[in-house]
Amino acid sequence: MNLLHRIELWGDRHHPQWMDIVRIALGIFLCIKGIQFVYNMSHLMAQVDAKLPMPEFALVVLGHYVFVAHLLGGILMILGAYTRIATLIQIPILLGAIFFVNTSRALWKPFPELIVSLIVLVLLVYFLVAGDGPWSIKADDMEKEKLK
Repeated sequence: MNLLHRIELWGDRHHPQWMDIVRIALGIFLCIKGIQFVYNMSHLMAQVDAKLPMPEFALVVLGHYVFVAHLLGGILMILGAYTRIATLIQIPILLGAIFFVNTSRALWKPFPELIVSLIVLVLLVYFLVAGDGPWSIKADDMEKEKLK
């Protein structure tokens, strides 16, 4: 059994049910952030372009990737389907948000975006390891297979 299978098995065995509520809340939060991103896309892309100049087409592709990844990844996390894949596509976005967008803002505002981004990144890494949990679409399918 290789390392990835052992991590998946450990995550499936050590996943408390209350973390599913956190997973669902994180999925809702990511969907909301995806919708907010669309409304502020030009401002946020200007911030990224100021720190990391890139061609206009690359900025458009990046903006659409962020929107689709947040919306689709959030929905997948809410449902508990393909949670590890959904978190894996979110992690580069959060790293980019931490390094390119949130570092220019004040760190100790009442609800600083940097701390929120760090908390979301830690939760995404947790769900990458732990998986979807017992309250998920995939878990229901596995229980049906065990009963057969």
